[in-house]
Amino acid sequence: MSRSSICFTLATLTLFFLSLAVADVVVLTEDSFEKEVGQDRGALVEFYAPWCGHCKKLAPEYEKLGASFKKSKSVLIGKVDCDEHKGVCSKYGVSGYPTIQWFPKGSLEPKKYEGARTAIALIEYVNLEGDLELIVFNIAIVSFSGTNVKIAAVPSSVVVLNSDNFDDIVLDDKKDVLVEFYAPWCGHCKSLAPTYESVAAAFKNEEDVVIANLDADNHKDLAEKYGVSGYPTLKFFPKNNKGGEDYEVGRDLDSFVSFINEKCGTSRDGKGQLTSNAGLIAELESLVKEFVSAGNDEKKALYAKIEEEVGKLTGSSARYGKIYVKAAKSCLSKGGDYAKNEIQRLERILAKSISPSKADEFTLKKNILSAFAA
Repeated sequence: MSRSSICFTLATLTLFFLSLAVADVVVLTEDSFEKEVGQDRGALVEFYAPWCGHCKKLAPEYEKLGASFKKSKSVLIGKVDCDEHKGVCSKYGVSGYPTIQWFPKGSLEPKKYEGARTAIALIEYVNLEGDLELIVFNIAIVSFSGTNVKIAAVPSSVVVLNSDNFDDIVLDDKKDVLVEFYAPWCGHCKSLAPTYESVAAAFKNEEDVVIANLDADNHKDLAEKYGVSGYPTLKFFPKNNKGGEDYEVGRDLDSFVSFINEKCGTSRDGKGQLTSNAGLIAELESLVKEFVSAGNDEKKALYAKIEEEVGKLTGSSARYGKIYVKAAKSCLSKGGDYAKNEIQRLERILAKSISPSKADEFTLKKNILSAFAA
């Protein structure tokens, strides 16, 4: 086998095991597009639609691309939701999804990417475009340098189990744990691996949810203990049933996400973002409606009732309840338009590139404030 073939094979194997643990693709909007693109660095931009099957297939590869160029100062990796920002997509001639375009440094005249939709191919393309810029700009700027980025080694979000940590993690009655029992030689296990990584990445910010796997070929005693006779076998160990129950739903990302949301009381989508229902507490719904429609004097009494009901909540509901109390207090002191104005402010922040933990915090607040803006 030639040296180049060996390198390509190793790169392919590396890609297979990469996680989608971090999202390093810059989210572009109508307002931010020309502030980010066409400036002092080249930009590769994916124009996509959330419902597009080809876009969903590209997403994990594009995230790997973003992670690989995370520390590059000369390249931006971005994406635009064309359902949300039709004007931008129309302006740059996007008629199908996904469309990937390269914008050279200082230019808003794009070049369409026509290559393979894999992280390796995309990285090679961006490196090549960086080198092409080197040829052009070297005439005037001797110190300009192109890019030569390698594939990033992104840590996995899947918790690796073994005989030493299995009981401590899986049998913890404060955790909901999904376990994949696999064998390294199993073809179906290899096919499932990228999706399973995506599931783990989607729920990595949920403290009470663990997505884990166990090499059952090396730990046959544990596999036998839980009745594993084929690979991959998926078992769910909820807080209240550490005997485990079989996972018998689909093995696509949406099926996993729906299952975990239903079983664990979470509200995540496949990208790990909180949904519009996250943080909402049904027990407070009628009280909040009364509060919103009441006069100022009545509001004070209803605020006290909201505070009282929140005091009865436990677990994550208690944490969300505190946001309800704070929102009601702010509506009382700052007037009827507070909720709507604050929602708009939070939406502007969420449109920017912020940390996942901050995105969770602001999304929860926005969702709860929406009940007070009705």
